[in-house]
Amino acid sequence: MSVGSSGQVADEYKVKAAFLYNFPKFVEWPAHSFKGPADPIVIGVLGRNPFRDALAEALAGKTINGRPFQVRELSDASQAAGCQMIFVAASERKRITELLKEDAITGVLTIGETANFAEEGGVVNFKIEEGTVRLQINLEAARRQHLHISAKLLSLAEIVGK
Repeated sequence: MSVGSSGQVADEYKVKAAFLYNFPKFVEWPAHSFKGPADPIVIGVLGRNPFRDALAEALAGKTINGRPFQVRELSDASQAAGCQMIFVAASERKRITELLKEDAITGVLTIGETANFAEEGGVVNFKIEEGTVRLQINLEAARRQHLHISAKLLSLAEIVGK
């Protein structure tokens, strides 16, 4: 992705938004993550929201297993309660280690887009490789969050971590 190409950057975030929509098809959360069968899947966006309208457009009117989506913009990890997924924007790269140790982030699929996000304890990282969005998954981080990730999703990812 070249920095000067806003079209490519917009396309990058459309692809990332599509992944965020599809992750719940391939991830099982602990039973306590939802209060009831119709509770929404809440995606928190931590930091400067890079999606613009791409995330809202990708999720508009869609449900998974009868659950609608809800997006929340978060300024701090302590606001993560009730989120099943948290996208940590690149604007938060200096605080990632501290954010991933936050007690509020339990039973949460943490998703980042900066180098070493998964190695530092995030569950999923988006990595741009030859202009394509690739996935990195840290299985140990998923286990700590009590998340089960399907083999189908794992087959698309590079497995990283400690």
